[in-house]
Amino acid sequence: MSDSMKNVKPNDRPPMRMQNVPGTVSRRHAEKITKESVKNSSASSTPQGDGEQQYSLNDDRRVKVLSPGAMVAKRFFRNRIAVAGLVILAFMFLFSFLGGILTPYKEDQQFYRTDYQNKEYAGVVRNVDFRFASAEGQKLDTVIQAQVVLATQKGSDSFSYRGTEYQLIQEGEDFYRVATADGTTLGIAYKDVVSSSVEGQTLPYEVQYGILKAYTNGEDSFEVGGKSYTIDEDGGIFADGAELAFISRYVVQPILPDIFLSRAFKEELVATLEDGGEEFMFTDPNGEAHEYTIRYRADVKNWSVLQETATRVYDTYASPSRTHWLGTDRNGMDMLTRLMYGGRVSLVIGFIVEIISTVLGIIMGGLAGYFGKWVDNLIMRIVDIFYCIPSMPIIIILGAAMDAMSVDPQIRMIYLMLILGFLGWPGMARLIRGQILSLREQEFMTATEACGISVSRRIFKHLIPNVIPQIIVSVSMGIGGTIITESTLSFLGLGVKFPFASWGNIINDVNNTFVLTTYWFIWIPAGTLLLLTVLAFNLVGDGLRDAFDPKMKR
Repeated sequence: MSDSMKNVKPNDRPPMRMQNVPGTVSRRHAEKITKESVKNSSASSTPQGDGEQQYSLNDDRRVKVLSPGAMVAKRFFRNRIAVAGLVILAFMFLFSFLGGILTPYKEDQQFYRTDYQNKEYAGVVRNVDFRFASAEGQKLDTVIQAQVVLATQKGSDSFSYRGTEYQLIQEGEDFYRVATADGTTLGIAYKDVVSSSVEGQTLPYEVQYGILKAYTNGEDSFEVGGKSYTIDEDGGIFADGAELAFISRYVVQPILPDIFLSRAFKEELVATLEDGGEEFMFTDPNGEAHEYTIRYRADVKNWSVLQETATRVYDTYASPSRTHWLGTDRNGMDMLTRLMYGGRVSLVIGFIVEIISTVLGIIMGGLAGYFGKWVDNLIMRIVDIFYCIPSMPIIIILGAAMDAMSVDPQIRMIYLMLILGFLGWPGMARLIRGQILSLREQEFMTATEACGISVSRRIFKHLIPNVIPQIIVSVSMGIGGTIITESTLSFLGLGVKFPFASWGNIINDVNNTFVLTTYWFIWIPAGTLLLLTVLAFNLVGDGLRDAFDPKMKR
């Protein structure tokens, strides 16, 4: 180096020119960056003796680290469809459990209404055949009665039966006295019927005989046992100024034995029949007016009298109102209350069945995946056997058997949950086995073996917790399928039984086209709730799957 160069101070050297080389910056730009960096660092530092500065991160430079659970929740709540499903499920739980507490009605409470119905009240027939009455101490058996009818048809005044001679003495038109050859009276045969006008009164044979003899001969009075009787133009019989009985060719008998039909009612009925009418009004002695309808029955050749009465019946299929917001079902129960309790039953069954299936699947799948070899082969063959079992026919057969044994509805519901849970574990076992097969070769499992941790602890404390995300997703989507299965069985009458309600047996009320098309409030609300619940479980399951494993989301 020359002497002239040695005498030049560093600060006196001419500035070096920076070439515009790609990937480099100019000196002026570099100095600007350096000054801004120093300025920012000095602004965020505090002097600490000897001119040294200690730097600390401000809020803008901090890195927020979320826990795995928080990351899953964040991803889940970003999924609007999954959140919508969660909101629907929250509403269903509030509707079913809180609504069942707040409703003023009970699950099996039945409501009634007053309905006016035509019920059979009496029967009427115009008498064209002989009727018989036995004298005091005598008996006209059916064989003798038949011989009397044959003799009258032949126009004969006597007949013999088994060597005994009998006589027919005509006392009037269609009125005969039956006697033996020695003159002993056995009874009478008549077509006009004598009915008592006093409830509970039975006319003696002598009085009945005197009435028929006088009436058929057109007489207006007669005496029996020293007592006088009179007959009016309408066939009424009076004694001592009081009506005793009346006579008519029509026979009117009440349907129930404790009903007494007065003469006024019978005369009004007969007058309507003779005029060809079909309806009449009559006011009973208690002052109650009823409308009566007359129907002719050709099969038995008589008339049936129907009375319109106010009857207390179940308030079935009542339309929605302020009292019953969704109407009533065929048993007169409030539909909204039944839907609330039905949702409770369907949700509880879905969860319990999935819990049973998950517990069995975790145990069997965990053992198969960890031990492998013959244990794995044995458990997987059991799983294959369960897959080959026709679940639905078996459930139907068991349901029919419980019907035949009249199993209590509450016990039946427990059996249903156990059966569905026991038949549903193989799918969960396969899922857990596959996950554990890949996890058992990881380094943390080698560490558990080195630490001497027991086998049960390795499976249920270290392996199973690592497959909980898959279990949660499978359970959330499986509950919907279980609810559908329960609803199907209840609809077929093989699941939840009355008086307990479920969405399936509520829809079972729609067992004919008339109910389906007329009473929409019976099946549409239950079907809608069932659809929304199963759809919500599926949406939540999809959302959880995407949250636990974002790489699966397309």
